[in-house]
Amino acid sequence: MSSFTEAELAYLQSQPLMRFATASPTGKPDVAPVIFEVDRDDIITAGFDITHTARYRNIQKNPQATLVIDDLATIDPWSPRGIKIIGTASIEEAGGSPRFRITPKVIISWAINDITPGIPKMERREVN
Repeated sequence: MSSFTEAELAYLQSQPLMRFATASPTGKPDVAPVIFEVDRDDIITAGFDITHTARYRNIQKNPQATLVIDDLATIDPWSPRGIKIIGTASIEEAGGSPRFRITPKVIISWAINDITPGIPKMERREVN
């Protein structure tokens, strides 16, 4: 069974950007918009030369990461939707270049699985 529901997977595959947040060992935050892809239960992201980024330095010493993928389904009525992923990130080589692999521990989504009009219900689940 996938960590993501079918509706969440479809949503993730429809989105071009996510925000990738990390923190240094002393707690200094860093967040950056990045492209991404879904690889089974994980999220993958890379870049031109990630070795020069704060994310790269942070993940080497503190693997905790949070991702947010969200948008507005409509503006009128106001209808936000999205997915927040809390997990661990690792650095791996792919095709001779480093990339990040983020493995979810907690998935929080809103207005993805339940699209009932009105204020979206937050759904939170832990991933084994």
